[in-house]
Amino acid sequence: MTERGGPNPLKDLDNRLRAARAEQDKGKTSSKSKDKGSQPGSGLGLAFRITADIVAALVVGIVIGVLLDRWLGTTPWLLIVFFIFGGAAGVLNVFRTMEGYGYAAGYRKT
Repeated sequence: MTERGGPNPLKDLDNRLRAARAEQDKGKTSSKSKDKGSQPGSGLGLAFRITADIVAALVVGIVIGVLLDRWLGTTPWLLIVFFIFGGAAGVLNVFRTMEGYGYAAGYRKT
């Protein structure tokens, strides 16, 4: 077989990928120094996550309580009980978030 005299397309692709990665890395280092507060995992993002965990757990507890109260005619007792359960679930979610625990059996660190 005869070899072609042109440039190797794989080497050309490798060179272009290296240049693109170097340019991308250069852009990351300059943007990190400019705005540290917008990085993933910042304090504001964590605050929004904690707020969403608590509010979602309370809303689910209230909805379940209201529906069960209407169905069983026990107004307002199940609403109060499930409001407390929702608050406890929200606090547990915040605890898991802050301690780094996952949803594995036994609540061990993942």
